[in-house]
Amino acid sequence: MHLTMYTDYALRTLIYLATHPEGGTVGEIAEAYGISRNHLVKVAHNLGKSGYILTVKGRSGGLTLARPAAKIRVGDIVRDMEPNMDLVECFGGSSKCPISPVCRLRSALGKANKAFMDALDEYTLAAVASNRSDLAALLKNDSRRS
Repeated sequence: MHLTMYTDYALRTLIYLATHPEGGTVGEIAEAYGISRNHLVKVAHNLGKSGYILTVKGRSGGLTLARPAAKIRVGDIVRDMEPNMDLVECFGGSSKCPISPVCRLRSALGKANKAFMDALDEYTLAAVASNRSDLAALLKNDSRRS
């Protein structure tokens, strides 16, 4: 299983916001992680549409978590951000593999994928950001608003 950079950025954005309860801007988050602001704008938009963050436009606008970090499961974030959780072609509806009707690998991979997602479901955003002071220190941004 390999998560897309998009999902990685979504998780990083939410971790940042969990460690900065006052919120932050896309620019601050991008700078803190050293990632593309343009990519992060798209991620933040989708996180807002998915109900994970609140976005406020304007000069004193920014991003904040839409609900407590303890109510946000990592597995849900991954499901909502990943465009396709199909590990192999036969997980989709249009497999061209000639052994699909009798292949047992599909079952094994399906079980592994379920275990992966079940493990992620055991963690909340609050749990993965529980070392808040350590994370905040590493994500320090000198241009933060006061």
